[in-house]
Parts: sequence; structure tokens; C-alpha cells
Amino acid sequence: MLSKPPLKIVLCSPRGFCAGVVRAIDTVERALALYGAPVYVRHEIVHNRYVVDNLRAKGAVFVEELDEIPDTKAPVVFSAHGVPKDVPEEAQRRNFFSLDATCPLVTKVHREAAIHYKRGREILLIGHSHHPEVVGTLGQLPEGAVSLIETTADAEAYQPKNPDNLAFVTQTTLSIDDTSGIVAVLRQRFPNISGPHKEDICYATTNRQAAVKKVAPIVDAMIVVGAPNSSNSLRLREVAEREGCKVAVLAQRASDIDWTQFEGIATLGLTAGASAPEVIVEEIMGAFAERYELSVETVSAAEENEFFPLPRALRPDAAE
Repeated sequence: MLSKPPLKIVLCSPRGFCAGVVRAIDTVERALALYGAPVYVRHEIVHNRYVVDNLRAKGAVFVEELDEIPDTKAPVVFSAHGVPKDVPEEAQRRNFFSLDATCPLVTKVHREAAIHYKRGREILLIGHSHHPEVVGTLGQLPEGAVSLIETTADAEAYQPKNPDNLAFVTQTTLSIDDTSGIVAVLRQRFPNISGPHKEDICYATTNRQAAVKKVAPIVDAMIVVGAPNSSNSLRLREVAEREGCKVAVLAQRASDIDWTQFEGIATLGLTAGASAPEVIVEEIMGAFAERYELSVETVSAAEENEFFPLPRALRPDAAE
């Protein structure tokens, strides 16, 4: 029997589910346990096919818009990414029993934007157009109240009505480095711009990128477990590449792996986006174990112990 070549896997820590994703998935599972199927969910609860398929099998029904939902007494859940204001308004108009699984860190950005608007400021949102979180944040305020800034070029070109009356907020799942570049341009051009006390990029995005920065320079290749529509997963892959890792790929499942890309490697970095379950990390390690003799090391960038409670209607004390 031919012996398998050795491969050292360096696991990034933290990786995988963040507190906001855990809360969102638990919201759907708890609603199914309490009320039975169906539970309607507007938009993918989190950007991960495995998670969505799993919940679908338990009785969750995913829709893009509320008009796809029949009149019902069943729970209607809003995804972790947040929704424009008109969505809960429509849910109320149709007497839906709605449960908001928006990540509390996204809600914080919504509140910041609302405060700036009340104070009469022009608001810039740093983020990626069409991402559901950005759509939700833009939809908190009247049309035209928020301008989207996607790149440093956008920041250089932006012409405000009053340069001394500006504020910015950011999407929570951006690249730390890209965002700090954009913020630097805005602060240089508009010294009086108001920003969040601490960047809006969430702790989980920050920590996962920090771990990749430690691991990417010391491995031959890197796999980020995550979906192509997951912003934080895409950013992890970009960070790995930027830190000098020549092969940095995104994989949703072990079956996605193109083994030719990993020929002759001696070390492999492995991480997972905030919406990717640990079970897929294990599945990918299993696929490598069939081909290599594995040794595993973990490199940690931060300890995480954040916890977000479920929406009030689902908490055990809600029934009392």
C-alpha cells in the first residue's frame, strides 16, 4: 500500500458561526419547535446553502419577498442581514406574526444612520451594492438620504452638499483594510465627518480576518469554507490572497474542491466564514485525510464568547 504524503493543516481560530448567525438559525429552529411547520423566512436566513437546506428539510419556507407568503398565522422571520423599513410595515399591515432575526450589530448600524438623519446630516454608507445588508440599511431612511460608497475612488469623487455636515456608517462584513482605506480618504477630504466610535465592522469579521492574516503567510494554500454570496467569506479569501497565499479558494462543500490546485502542498490553511457550519470544515478535513497523512495545528487570533438572546417572543419567559 502506498503511504500517503504528509500534510499539515493549520486551522484558523476563530472561524465559522458568529453570535448573530447562531441567533438567526436558532430563531428559525425555535419557531419550528414552538409553532410547527411552516415557518416562512424572508431571504436566506444566512448565506449558506447547507444551513438553508437543513432548515428547509425541517419545514422552513424561504421566500424573497413577503408577497410570496399566503395569508397565514405562521411565523415570518426576517434574515440576519436586516430588512428595509417597508418590510416590517408590510408584515404588520398583513397581520403577520413576524420575528426579526436581524443581527444586533446590523441593527446598531441602522440606529446610527437614523440618528445622523435626525441631526440633518448627509449620510454615506460604505458597503457593496445589492448585498442584502446594504439594501436593508439604505431602506431605513427615505430614498436619497444615504449615498453608497463602494471604493476609494467613490470616496475621492463624492461631492457633498455641505462638507461639514457629513456622517458615515459601514456594512458589518467588509474587509478591514479596504474599509480603513476608504475611511482615510473621507477623513482627509472631510475632517469634520462623523463616524462610529468604533468601526461598524463586526467583531466576528474582524477576528476571522485577523486569524487569516496570521495563517496565510505560513501555508502553501488556503481554503475558506463559505458561499459565493457570503460577503464575509469572500473577504476572507481576498485577505488570504493579499497576505501572500498563492492558492486561496472558496469552497461550499468538499465536493467543490479542485484537487489539481493542491498538488504538492505541504501545508494548508483552513477557515470558515461566519455563516459556514463547522461540520463542513470537518467534511473538508475528512476529504484531505483520504489523500494525506494529516497533522493539525490551530492558530488563534482572538477569544470569542459573544451571545445574543433570541427575539423576545421566542424566549422561554415570553409565554408567562
